[in-house]
Amino acid sequence: MNSNEKSKDTGKTIWPGNRAVRRTLIGLAWLVTLVALFYAEEDWRGWHAWNQFRQQLEGGGAQLDWKAFIPKPVSDDQNFAATPVIESWFALNPNTNSTDRFINHWQDNFAPALGRVSMPKEKNDRHFMDLVAWEMAFGAIQSGQTKSNQEFESGKPDLASRAAAAPAVLEGLKTNETVLAELRDASQRPYSRYPVVYNLDNPWGILLPHLKNVKNAVQRLQLKACAELADGRSDEALTDVKLMLYLADSVKGEPFLISYLVRIACVQLVIQPVWEGLAEHAWSDAQLQELQANFQQYDFVADLKRPLGAEQAAGILTVELTRKNGLHYWNDISNSESNTPSGHRMANLIDSLVASGWYYQEEFNYCRLFHMLLGTDLDPAKKQISPKQVESNKGEFDRVLGRPGFSRVIHHRLIAALLLPALGRVPIKAAMAQTAVDEAVLACALERYRLANGQFPETLEALVPRFISQLPNDVISGEPYKYHLTNDGQFVLYSVGWNEKDDGGVPGKILFDEKEGDWVWENPLK
Repeated sequence: MNSNEKSKDTGKTIWPGNRAVRRTLIGLAWLVTLVALFYAEEDWRGWHAWNQFRQQLEGGGAQLDWKAFIPKPVSDDQNFAATPVIESWFALNPNTNSTDRFINHWQDNFAPALGRVSMPKEKNDRHFMDLVAWEMAFGAIQSGQTKSNQEFESGKPDLASRAAAAPAVLEGLKTNETVLAELRDASQRPYSRYPVVYNLDNPWGILLPHLKNVKNAVQRLQLKACAELADGRSDEALTDVKLMLYLADSVKGEPFLISYLVRIACVQLVIQPVWEGLAEHAWSDAQLQELQANFQQYDFVADLKRPLGAEQAAGILTVELTRKNGLHYWNDISNSESNTPSGHRMANLIDSLVASGWYYQEEFNYCRLFHMLLGTDLDPAKKQISPKQVESNKGEFDRVLGRPGFSRVIHHRLIAALLLPALGRVPIKAAMAQTAVDEAVLACALERYRLANGQFPETLEALVPRFISQLPNDVISGEPYKYHLTNDGQFVLYSVGWNEKDDGGVPGKILFDEKEGDWVWENPLK
């Protein structure tokens, strides 16, 4: 029997191969249609989810355009950062073999001395700056001793020993006098706008060399102020403390979370000389009022809103830039080894398979997980942070984010997994900083009470209204800070700490322990 067949209508022969081709073409047409429908559905689903959530965020007052966070420029005569010293911080290092892109402007004896003064790795109370050890370290460097691994520790915290060492320490810091004098003069200006280049095509590649230099200046001023206090020069110490606070606040207007964290670190460095002056009763009432007023201005809970908002907007911008430029955008901004023609070809191939709706899903999940992690644990109106809520948020965030692997790809959580986990510790850092400044405010008021009455009060309420208009509340509990007198006439002032438990003023293993103990301001025993 002939395997070929004839059409009844036309009489033409229908070859079996033609039928197979037709069926294949029909199948391909269906496949193309299904793929097109799949991509159309994914595009619509992603776009719809993101736009609904975006409208919800914007309706709640969120700013999602990163460009809106860029500080407005100010005139040079009003700008602290428009001074030669600070402009030099942004000069690129001409030495192409250097690992640092910017010139190191702190070629003094402080940095090598810092590495040779023994620092306790963990401590649960405050100690006086070991000025005797600093004197030995400066002396060793100036005499040309090359044992860089030699550490100095004196074990002499008494005022007489520190006072004897103070002149040598101040002499060791003199190489920075010109720089600090220029910064002090510029600090009379009301605004600060560092010459940061805000690259909207690569928000994560914006260079911030001034942050390191700000902290370097504050570290040197901290040692200088402690030495001046030991030397009986409290007026000069106060001038340096005020410059430290100004330097810390000079980055306040920046939209970067790292700027916020550096500001916190600098303010906490300021606490050391203030504490030493209080412990030695070195501050006058007028100086204490000035210090108290400075610290009362800080609200690190409310101040966190702007950098977190900018962080969210930067994540959104990152997804939008990836959608616009393709996946090789990540190679371009990271100088990755895969930034090669073959790497670009692979990125282009993957781009051709990615539905645009998946980028919208990345934006949606990034913002959803952002608010899951950070949206409910801060209460700026009450200046309060809830540790229970922070831990609960982190647990839910980890659960929804899922384990590392392919599941984060198919659930469109890659950007969230890349950018968000490190933010979980920001609230506790804010709580520590706010506790430190609140306790400094109260300690200044308590010392003013002692100066006026010869002893510390029985309760904090006795400070109101003469020595403080209103008592701050514990950023953790929302209740007044804990306070009691000790048998030697000193006092213990404390927050209940991250465990939210009143441990009677007993600290944990370190000063701000995250697991146990209270966060304590305690005067040293005399």
